[in-house]
Amino acid sequence: MRFFSRPKKNGAWLAMVPQRDGIAAASVAAGAGIAAGKPAVMVASFFPGSGGADASGAATLERAGKELHSGDYRCTTVLAGGDYQLMSAEAPNVPRDELKTAMRWRLKDILDFPVDEATFDVLDIPVDRNAAARPQQSVFAVAARNSIVKARQQLFTQAKVRLSAIDIPEMAQRNVSAMLEQDGRGVAMLSFGEDGGLLTVSWRGELYLSRRIDVTLALLLDPDHERKHQAFDKITLELQRSLDHFERQFSFISVAKLVLAPTSASGLDEYLSGNLYTRVETLDLATLFDLARVPDLADAAVQQRFFVALGAALREEGAA
Repeated sequence: MRFFSRPKKNGAWLAMVPQRDGIAAASVAAGAGIAAGKPAVMVASFFPGSGGADASGAATLERAGKELHSGDYRCTTVLAGGDYQLMSAEAPNVPRDELKTAMRWRLKDILDFPVDEATFDVLDIPVDRNAAARPQQSVFAVAARNSIVKARQQLFTQAKVRLSAIDIPEMAQRNVSAMLEQDGRGVAMLSFGEDGGLLTVSWRGELYLSRRIDVTLALLLDPDHERKHQAFDKITLELQRSLDHFERQFSFISVAKLVLAPTSASGLDEYLSGNLYTRVETLDLATLFDLARVPDLADAAVQQRFFVALGAALREEGAA
């Protein structure tokens, strides 16, 4: 499957995401859509092969880079769910320029590996600006083993693709979720992939909650009715606990709805609608993006394939 048009060199992001059976690549152009206000998907191409951090994976990535003319873009990639840890913690009471150093000491007691072997960053969790008393500032700490980050960098080096940034799925999902926010209310989003389920809650374009759910996309697509509905029960219980916890912790944020990212799995939306108090919607990427250049993305299974890559391609920051 290859459906893309070559853009001019304009600083756009090209997200190249390794999967078990290949590389999913996507690029988005703001304001380029035929439909008013919709960003246009300019690239959505899948390159079958190995998605591993080995010679075979490098060969697949190199082929993708050549065919997509990766030199015309800033390239980003996304770590797999098991490649990093994302933790929320109270921010140390230090000046902003000392925060990362201070968090290194705090991470010594949190990480399941030595902090000296970690590459990490810190993300703010904005507080309630209207609170009577100043609330305690919290942050997300994202940490990965140096060896994992180095392996991903080496994969791109071997493939002769210049890598500008490494992202995580939570940020990619946050980017899509932010496009769904309305009336100043938060949005919960639930996606499924090879690594399992990912629940996020965003508000005003910021990530406030992340929870992993141990249910893979393959299990949702299982034809066995009993196994699938056991998975539905597990998802529902985790959602109830997570959303109740979120409501207690962030009472100043009203969650408008739970949005299911595309999966092509049947029955989950109806099941959740009947068992959650939160309104449930299933996302069609055509409501957010102009897909005129990539008509195959009308299919839900294809949308699932490119969901993380498209979210990563929505980066607004400069090259990292």
